[in-house]
Amino acid sequence: MKIAVIILNWNGKSLLEKFLPSVLAHSGDADIYVVDNASSDGSVELVKELFPSVQIIQNEVNGGFAKGYNDGLKHVNADVYCLLNSDVEVTSEWITPIEETFLTFPEVAIIQPKILDLKRRDHFEYAGAAGGFIDKLGYPFCRGRIFQALEKDNGQYDDTTEVFWATGACMFIKSSVFWSLGGFDEDYFAHQEEVDLCWRAKNMGHKVFYVGKSHVFHLGGSTLDNMNPKKTFLNFRNSLYSITKNLPRRKATLIILSRLLLDGIAALRFIFQLRFLHCLAILRAHVSFYVNFRKMYKKREKANFLIKYYLTTSIVWSHFVHHVNNFNILVKD
Repeated sequence: MKIAVIILNWNGKSLLEKFLPSVLAHSGDADIYVVDNASSDGSVELVKELFPSVQIIQNEVNGGFAKGYNDGLKHVNADVYCLLNSDVEVTSEWITPIEETFLTFPEVAIIQPKILDLKRRDHFEYAGAAGGFIDKLGYPFCRGRIFQALEKDNGQYDDTTEVFWATGACMFIKSSVFWSLGGFDEDYFAHQEEVDLCWRAKNMGHKVFYVGKSHVFHLGGSTLDNMNPKKTFLNFRNSLYSITKNLPRRKATLIILSRLLLDGIAALRFIFQLRFLHCLAILRAHVSFYVNFRKMYKKREKANFLIKYYLTTSIVWSHFVHHVNNFNILVKD
């Protein structure tokens, strides 16, 4: 199995200098690529000078996470792509358990390792934690991370198991599956495109796995902090995009109507917290969704919609009303 590790970069010179050494030291026979999204900070020159074994692919424009990878991966020859954030520190033998899982379970198309916090190394990290799920209304959450609540890693998720979505911070995906899906949806630009990709893969009958024997450390927030209004805009809009594209029409309509109401409540909550830019971001997300609804609707999968796609009815109710912060005590449907 030929594996390539591909790091997407945009003006991340300092991150490449800090994190590339661990990738080179612990990735065995995997080919290492940096896909550069038209950086202007000397990133490419640094890689050429300090890491000559790393192959460089230069995109002409910064098309965000989605287009950046779609453009760059056209130039990578491998059976499995590992899409790795530039702010991830990998560990010894991190690829081996992933490769073994692919070979053992041929129906598995996408895998993520355990994602731990580089700043608090005994805690799970926001972007992926121990594998992603969604609730009945399409809200994403993770084992080990429910909204902003992060669990301590006590070995409770050291298993290998099926999940709903894998994090874009460290995602292994079979190249044949990636291209059969048409790659990432470039209209997302960034954030939640990995949820959409995994959802489309599952609608086609593929499986998404989490492998706890492999772990990496993620810095997080290097491109957009969790509390950045632009990230709020992208998350709220792109989640509505995914629901529109990946569910049967009747179910999608009911969920979108519910989400628009709940999003309004979230906007009011931001107002009470005096975070007015986040409230505005939600309003902008809804306007963008309305403007692009017809375009998203045309992208809907034509068959094989999942009947049961969610883990729990409402993660919002569980977390904000019942104060559930731990995945293992979450009431599952």
